[in-house]
Amino acid sequence: MGHGSYTSADWARLAASKGITSTSHEKNLFKAHKLEPEFDPRFIAMRQSRDSEQHPASTPIILGLDVTGSMGYLAAEIARKGLHETMMKLFSEKPVPDPQILFAAVGDCTDNAPLQVTQFESDIRIAQQLLRLWLEGNGGDDAEDYELLWYFAAFHTSADAWEKHGRKGFLFTIGDADCHTSLSRSDIFSIFNEKSPKLKSAALAEAAGEKFHVFHIHIQEKPNEPLPRKLSAMLPGRVLPIEKRRIQYLPELIVSVMMLVAGVPRERVEIAWSEPAALVVRRALDYLVIETDGEVSL
Repeated sequence: MGHGSYTSADWARLAASKGITSTSHEKNLFKAHKLEPEFDPRFIAMRQSRDSEQHPASTPIILGLDVTGSMGYLAAEIARKGLHETMMKLFSEKPVPDPQILFAAVGDCTDNAPLQVTQFESDIRIAQQLLRLWLEGNGGDDAEDYELLWYFAAFHTSADAWEKHGRKGFLFTIGDADCHTSLSRSDIFSIFNEKSPKLKSAALAEAAGEKFHVFHIHIQEKPNEPLPRKLSAMLPGRVLPIEKRRIQYLPELIVSVMMLVAGVPRERVEIAWSEPAALVVRRALDYLVIETDGEVSL
C-alpha cells in the first residue's frame, strides 16, 4: 500500500465533510460501534509498505494510540489536528523520505477490540481509516498492552525500506500507562488467531526493533511524574515524556525524534520549532540517547 500523496487540500475537504473543528469531541469524530474486520488482526496476514514510482524510497511509520479508559482524547487530538500537523512537518523537515503511516488503536487484551490496525498509506486515506477505528473506551489505569503492537510489527508487517534497502521504519506507541511484561499463549490465539508459546514483552520489543526504530511517548499529568518503569527497561533511552496539557505538540516531538535518528544535530532540531513547542521537544529529548549509527542506547 502507500499510493497517492497527502495534501492540505484533501485534508481540508475531509475536515469539512466530517465537520472536524478544533473543538470536535471524540464521540463526534469516531462513530464506529464495533470492530471492523478490515482492522482486526485475526484477519490480517500482512500490512505492506511498498516502493512505487511515485514513492521510490518508502518509509513505514506506525503510530500506536492508547484508546483505553479516558484516553479517547488522544485519538481525538490526532484526528482534529495532530495527523495533519505531523504530515505537514514531515514534508517540511524531510527527516525521512516518502512517509507511509499506519495507525493502531491499542487496548487491553480483555477488550472486544484489543488491537486495531489500518493500512500503510501516503495520502488522505491515512485520516479516513483513522476515523473508522472503534474507540471502545474500556480498560483502566493499570498497565496496557503495547506489546500487542510490537508483536504485529514484528510478525505482520513487510516493508521495502527494510527488505530492499536495509532502512528501518519508525514505531511510536503513545499513552499514559506502563506495559505488561508478557503476552500469553491464549491472548496470542484469541487476538491474532495464531498458536505461539507465551512471549516476553521485552523480546517482542526487540523483535519489532529489527525492522523499526521503536519508541514510546509517555503522557504525564504533571511534569515531575516518573517514566513508566517496565517500559523504560524494555526500551532503554527510548521512552520520552510529554505533559497532557502539551499534547498538541506531539507532531513536533515525533518529527524531532526522526530528525535525530537521521543524523540531524540536536541544536538544529530544536531551532526548527518555535516556543512552546521547542520547550516540549527539549525536555523530552533529554531522555533520549542516539548513537551516530541511528540506534538508541543508554
